[in-house]
Amino acid sequence: MTPDPVGPAEGRQRWQQRYDAARKRDADFTTLSGVELDPVYGPADESSYPNFDQIGWPGEFPFTRGLYASGYRGRTWTIRQFAGFGNAQQTNERYKMILAAGGGGLSVAFDMPTLMGRDSDDARALGEVGHCGVAIDSAADMDELFAGIPLQDVTTSMTISGPAVPVFCMYIVAAERQGADISKLDGTLQTDIFKEYIAQKEWLFPPEPHLRLIGDLMEYCDREIPRYKPLSVSGYHIREAGSTAAQELAFTLADGFGYVELGLSRGLDVNRFAPGLSFFFDAHIDFFEEIAKFRAARRIWARWLRDVYGATDERAQWLRFHTQTAGVSLTAQQPDNNIVRTAVEALAAVLGGTNSLHTNALDEVLALPSEKAAEIALRTQQVLMEETGVVNVADPLGGSWYVEALTDEMERQAEAIFARIKDMSSDGSMTAGILRGIEDGWFMAEIADAAFDYQKKLEKGDKKVVGVNVHDSSVAEDLEILRISHEVEVEQKRLLSERKSSRDEGAVRAALQHMIDVARTDDNMLPAMLEATRQEATLGEICDALRTEWGGYLEPPRF
Repeated sequence: MTPDPVGPAEGRQRWQQRYDAARKRDADFTTLSGVELDPVYGPADESSYPNFDQIGWPGEFPFTRGLYASGYRGRTWTIRQFAGFGNAQQTNERYKMILAAGGGGLSVAFDMPTLMGRDSDDARALGEVGHCGVAIDSAADMDELFAGIPLQDVTTSMTISGPAVPVFCMYIVAAERQGADISKLDGTLQTDIFKEYIAQKEWLFPPEPHLRLIGDLMEYCDREIPRYKPLSVSGYHIREAGSTAAQELAFTLADGFGYVELGLSRGLDVNRFAPGLSFFFDAHIDFFEEIAKFRAARRIWARWLRDVYGATDERAQWLRFHTQTAGVSLTAQQPDNNIVRTAVEALAAVLGGTNSLHTNALDEVLALPSEKAAEIALRTQQVLMEETGVVNVADPLGGSWYVEALTDEMERQAEAIFARIKDMSSDGSMTAGILRGIEDGWFMAEIADAAFDYQKKLEKGDKKVVGVNVHDSSVAEDLEILRISHEVEVEQKRLLSERKSSRDEGAVRAALQHMIDVARTDDNMLPAMLEATRQEATLGEICDALRTEWGGYLEPPRF
C-alpha cells in the first residue's frame, strides 16, 4: 500500500528502512578524492519545503526521485545496445560481440520489410532487405538470430509494433527449440500501435484489430509468461518525428493509459498486468529539460494509476523505462561531434533514473553502426557507469530549484494535453480520445507544428547546432561506414525459398486457416498463431492472411 504523507523526519525514516532492506552492490561509493557519500540527500525538515510530498524520497510514491530506495547503488541501469543488420547470422555475431564487451541485454532492430509484415521475397521489399535492421521471415530466422544465446538467461527487447505479435510467436518458438522454460522468458516487446498511427506510420490494419491482438497478447503473457513485458509504450518515435518534450511525455503516457484501459476491459487485474507495461523515451540534447521529463513521467504515471485506475500495489504504479539517445540530434556534418551529444544525452537519462539505456553510434545518421562506432557507443555508457560517480547517489539533482521547477512545468503541460485528449473522447475514456485524435489527424498536426517551429528557429539561427549552422569548418576526414551488400538480399531470398520447399505445405495452410477461424471468434489468437509459426508459416503469410480478413488502413489527410 502507498504510505500517506507524514510529518517532518518520518519520510526519511521510511526511506532509511527501505534502503536498509534493499540489495546493495559491493562497490566503492566515495568521490574520486575519497569523500564518503550518503546514498540520498534531502531536507532535514520536510515541512520546511513546500509540496515536498510531490518530490518525496526514492522508492516511494509518487516516485519522482526513482523507483528504488537504493537508486543505482542497488542495481545499475541495463546497458542494452540496439542492433540488427543484414541477415540473422550477421546480427547474431554482433550480439555475441556486444555481450562479450559487457552489454547487459539485447535489443533487436528489424529491417523495413519485417517492420511492415512483409517477407524478403515480397516485391515491396526490393532493395530494403537487411538495410535498417535484421531480416526475419520465419521462426528459422529467429533460431539463427539467437543461436548460442540462451534466451532463458538473457533479456531481449524487440522494437516492432505492427507485426509484433507474430514476431513474438517466432521468438517463443525459437526459445522452445532451445529447450527453454517459456514461463521464465524475460524481456520487452514494443507492440505500441498507437504511436505508429501518431508518428512512425508502420501499421498493418485499422486500429481495432491491432488492439484486439494486443489484448490477446496481454492476456497470454499474464497467464503464461508473467516476467515478460508485452508492451513498451514508446515516446521515442514521437519525439524523433518532431514533437516537443512535453508532447512526447503526454502523448506517450496517454497511450499508456489507453493500454491500461484495454487490460481492464479484458478483465485483467491492474495490479498484475500494469507491472508488465514499460516505456521507451528519447533522451534529447536539452540536458535539464530531459531530466525533468523523466522525473515528471514517473510522478504522473504513479498518480494516474493509483487515483484513476485503482492500482494499489506499488509495482503497478511504477513507470519503468528504457531510454535511447536522440537519433534526430545526430548530424551528418562533423559526425565526431555526435559522440559528445550522445554522452550528454546518456547522462541526462541516467540522472533522470532510466532503467536501461541505448547509446547511439556516431555514424547512425549515415548508416547502420560500424563495429568501431558501436564499441564507442557502448564504452560511453561504461565510462558513465564506472568512472563518473553518477551511480553513488539516488536522484542527485532532487531539490534543485531549477530541476524541480522544470519537473512541475513538464507535468503541468502534460496534464493540459491529457485534458485536450479527453475532450475528444466520446465516452470519457483516454482510449476513445486517442482513437478520435488519430482519426482526425490531430496528433500528426500537433507534431508537425512543433517540428516546423523548431526548423524555423534553426534557419533563423535562434537554435544552434555545432557543425551545421555554427562552427561549421572542420578538418575531420570522411567516415568509413557500414554498407549492406545486395548479396544479403539474394541469400535471404534463397534461404526463404529453400525453407518453403522443405516444409509441410498442407500443415502450413491448415494452421493459417485455423488462425483465421479463431480471428472470427472472441478466443485468444496466440495459440493458433504459435502453431502456424511452428509449422514455419512466414511473417508475410501470417500478416497477409490477417490483412485479407481485417483490411488495411489509410491515414486521413490533414492540411
